[in-house]
Amino acid sequence: MKMALTDIRREYMLAGLSEGDLEPNALGQFQKWFQETLQAGVVEPNAAVLATADASGTPSARLILVKGIDDRGFSFFTNYESRKGRELAQNPKAALVFPWIELERQVCITGSISRLSREEAAAYFKVRPRGSRLSAWASKQSQVIRSRAELEERVKQLERQYPGEEIPLPPNWGGYLLAPREIEFWQGRPNRLHDRLRYARQPDNTWRIERLSP
Repeated sequence: MKMALTDIRREYMLAGLSEGDLEPNALGQFQKWFQETLQAGVVEPNAAVLATADASGTPSARLILVKGIDDRGFSFFTNYESRKGRELAQNPKAALVFPWIELERQVCITGSISRLSREEAAAYFKVRPRGSRLSAWASKQSQVIRSRAELEERVKQLERQYPGEEIPLPPNWGGYLLAPREIEFWQGRPNRLHDRLRYARQPDNTWRIERLSP
């Protein structure tokens, strides 16, 4: 079956991006844009595509929810035994893309990955909704299961095992930190002459800003 998508087209008219608009620090610029997504009412502004690759270089990608941004980088949480967890163990480099389509923007990030401490993971796990904490125990993420009924039965068993709010952190679940090496800010412009401004981290931890051709 062939599906033509050539008629799906729109112009990007909302804004431009110049060097004079930018913060000197890439993470400061990200936080500035992120605040603008919140003010604009963007749906799930912390949703990003996380791309990983295994030891052979075979890539995979999925949407995740980024749960922390600080001077170190971008934090997210998952099952260590999931596909992304296994790939990050083999190849601790990754890319993130924040697709803020409503603002005709995207932010593309590449960098190295490390695990967050168990203390940080436990602190975040504690504030998750109870159902999400039970699900972290119930799901053998990325593994084949016979049916949804099997998964739901496992949750029921866990509800009986942990009837209150105290649910321990699973040993195979925790957080990752992506420390950015490059961050590109992309702003859509008319006639596909988009603005692309890339920050590259320097050895002294300052950032070099470069304009890329669209």
